[in-house]
Amino acid sequence: MDKERKEALQVTKELVAKFIETRNVSPGNFAELFPAIFKVVYSTVRTEGTEGDDEA
Repeated sequence: MDKERKEALQVTKELVAKFIETRNVSPGNFAELFPAIFKVVYSTVRTEGTEGDDEA
């Protein structure tokens, strides 16, 4: 698994954990929401990785 996927997976896990704590995600809709959240996070990580390299 590449670095970007690992980072996106970790961020997604943390986000979903917060959503579970605030009752926005439940066991009933977890399987539907986790992949959707991962796709958004992963596309953001990939986009930021290519655009933000020269920013510091």
